[in-house]
Amino acid sequence: MEKDRITGSEALLRTLLAEGVDCIFGYPGGQAIPIYDCLYDYTDRLRHVLVRHEQGATHAAQGYARVSGKPGVAIVTSGPGATNTITGIADAMIDSTPIVVITGQVPSPLLGTDAFQEVDMIGIALPITKWAYQVRKAEEIAWAVSRAFYIASSGRPGPVLIDISKDAQVGMADYVYQPVRFIRSYQPTPEMNLENVAAAADLINAARRPFVLAGQGVMLSGAERELVAFLEKGDIPAATTMLGLSSLPSDHRLNKGMLGMHGNIGPNRKTNECDVLIAVGMRFDDRVTGDLNSYARQAKIIHIDIDLSEIDKNVPVDIPLPGDAKEILSALTKRLKPAKHDAWIAAFDADAQEEDIKVIRKEIHPASGPLRMGEVIRKVSEATGHDAVLATDVGQNQMMSVRYFKFRHTRSLISSGGLGTMGYGLPAAIGAKIGAPERTVCCFVGDGGLQMTLQELGTIMQENLDLKIILLNNDSLGMVRQWQELFWHERYSFTMMENPDFVAIARAYRLGARAVSAREELDDAIREMLDHDGGYLLVAHVEKAGMVYPMVPAGKSLNDMIVE
Repeated sequence: MEKDRITGSEALLRTLLAEGVDCIFGYPGGQAIPIYDCLYDYTDRLRHVLVRHEQGATHAAQGYARVSGKPGVAIVTSGPGATNTITGIADAMIDSTPIVVITGQVPSPLLGTDAFQEVDMIGIALPITKWAYQVRKAEEIAWAVSRAFYIASSGRPGPVLIDISKDAQVGMADYVYQPVRFIRSYQPTPEMNLENVAAAADLINAARRPFVLAGQGVMLSGAERELVAFLEKGDIPAATTMLGLSSLPSDHRLNKGMLGMHGNIGPNRKTNECDVLIAVGMRFDDRVTGDLNSYARQAKIIHIDIDLSEIDKNVPVDIPLPGDAKEILSALTKRLKPAKHDAWIAAFDADAQEEDIKVIRKEIHPASGPLRMGEVIRKVSEATGHDAVLATDVGQNQMMSVRYFKFRHTRSLISSGGLGTMGYGLPAAIGAKIGAPERTVCCFVGDGGLQMTLQELGTIMQENLDLKIILLNNDSLGMVRQWQELFWHERYSFTMMENPDFVAIARAYRLGARAVSAREELDDAIREMLDHDGGYLLVAHVEKAGMVYPMVPAGKSLNDMIVE
């Protein structure tokens, strides 16, 4: 059988198609021109989204991956184009998001000569990727790309970088595509330990106050139904990490809210009152645990995670359950005895009532004064029937959004967790809308984060995306200002911002836009935004000194929450 002899660039595009890629986020440049020249003939099969900055390409790839469950793809040129992807790659690594970043590189004979726009991308990327590889020959491309997709999407997902020299892009090679399904010495999913599963089931069956902490690993393993079945059979209350939000419907009777620094009172307090703590696909991040010396000291801890390195890393566990959450939850549920924990579940009610009186009512139903972030967020969520995808930037807008937006469907939160990347929200929302075009995507941003990637409004314009952006504008870097007020003696050092006319900017990009500051105009403004055919920016002028409560101060115990 005669093999096709093609360029490395065409081998790249053929392999992307073979791996199921339908969209690329990218920005062309000198050392990626051969790829883009070849792409000219593939636009009927591969959608290319021209972002306005390479960082936007990686964040858009992340948003696409988070809603679709498929690896997102970014293609950029060498030098500054490649280094501009580093923030998104680091973000994807810590948040377990599968993306494949392809960077152009100078011709291989020039490597190491400090050629124009030469950067050692492998050296830079190795600490923040699952795998980074430099291709110098055309015949390596199909192998490297297929391997990249397998590594990015298997086990604990994450980013992979493929750096392709220009001579490899233009060189000729016989095209051979073989999907990678196994790599020697790489075991993405640990084998389930049935003895530990049985021991964990016995411990849960004997518990009087069991409590589940669900992280993003539930969604990454596709274990949403298994989680519900496990909770309902054992009658076990649960809470989620921020990135675990939407793995369990917000209105499920056993869903007690969100954990962490700005989480709900009940889940945080009950973490230190339960007798068995079952962590599923979460990594005991410091924003969830607070002071480790006082974290769940009374509880027996069961930890389900696909990444062996996470078990016993931060919190010592009594029964480790490494493996795929979907398989382990299913095995555990078979061994559970039907149970009732009415008194324990009811114990969350007093905490919920306290939070409702001291925090929530004031935030979503203020009697007077300027608009509050929480009321804007809740009204948007209600107007979409709680069916929308929520994308956020980082800061007060993020914490308020995840507190007051509600979810009915899985894979409905797109937000930067572990890295806390300002500027993430807008490009990630673009990727989310392309990855789930049938869903409404609402992107909440602050005035600080929006201006870090504001240029991506041009991508929305060019792609004609029906994306709804809500700017919670308090003319400050709100979260830093909050910390300055609470912990730095109200010394507001460089957190106040003089902002432009955002409505005028949005209209310059041919987006619909409106600003609102009066409470009586809010409902009409939200309806106008959602009814508008195309991209829309709603600027909500909110309270300048708003605070996100509850709050567990950094390094403090979960019992040390500031409630008001």
